[in-house]
Amino acid sequence: MFEFDQYLGFLAFLTILTIGFWLMIFLVSILPYWIGGAFVERMKEIREKKKVNNVNS
Repeated sequence: MFEFDQYLGFLAFLTILTIGFWLMIFLVSILPYWIGGAFVERMKEIREKKKVNNVNS
């Protein structure tokens, strides 16, 4: 049925496929959270700068 080389190739394919799948799940779930948090922090900084500038004016 399978020779040993084909078996190793099949295992390598499954390993790469599985790693790719979990990496995709990780990126899809973590990146939006990370980008959203960075955006919220940036908005806080901008509001704080405006508040400081309004007090000094």
